[in-house]
Amino acid sequence: MLVRGFPAQAFGTNCYVVAPGPGEQCVVVDPGLGVQDQLDELLREHDLQPVAVLLTHGHLDHTFSVTPVCGARGIAAYIHPADRDQLADPVKYLSAGTAELFGGRLEWSEPDDVRLLDPAEPLELAGLRMGIDLAPGHTPGSVVFRLPGDEVDGEAGAPVLLSGDVLFAGSIGRTDLPGGSWPAMQHSLSTVVLPMADETVVLPGHGPATTIGRERADNPYLQDLPPAPPGRGL
Repeated sequence: MLVRGFPAQAFGTNCYVVAPGPGEQCVVVDPGLGVQDQLDELLREHDLQPVAVLLTHGHLDHTFSVTPVCGARGIAAYIHPADRDQLADPVKYLSAGTAELFGGRLEWSEPDDVRLLDPAEPLELAGLRMGIDLAPGHTPGSVVFRLPGDEVDGEAGAPVLLSGDVLFAGSIGRTDLPGGSWPAMQHSLSTVVLPMADETVVLPGHGPATTIGRERADNPYLQDLPPAPPGRGL
């Protein structure tokens, strides 16, 4: 499996590309502000063909370039139903300070083809099979995407979690924005994040990669949460 990421031009939002390997179809995850040139370069470098854009949630720093990325390739954007309206009016879900940065200058249009994620069904795109977990708290429709690890010489590699703004290295997504909820975030951390295997590689929406084991041990927001059953798979 090929996974590459880079930060957008603003807000440090990580945009990821995931494919079975070079020269294959791929999915683009969370194309933020000004990612088009970097994305095009990465796609050329690995000879990749995007077939969809996946959104971990509806905040503008993760969706800013979704329409041009989708429109240039005639592909669909996928988002959870609870965040669907954020693609229609993203500014109302921002903090007051962030909204002021855009003021009246934001020219926004939705992608032509928006499809709704169903956490009850694994998503099969570009030769990948991804599990989806609804993990509200940062937004009502925040999701994480799970990918099994590659098998090498008969042994499975570490699974991968695209965590969006649910989990960061040493922190979690804020819950004080419109639609955010601290109790919902606690429940998501307890029932979605903590049951995952320690070796799971976490690719967050902001900041460096980490692992579930590292966060379980050191992340202060994962301490003293209610217990949840161990283990999780696709």
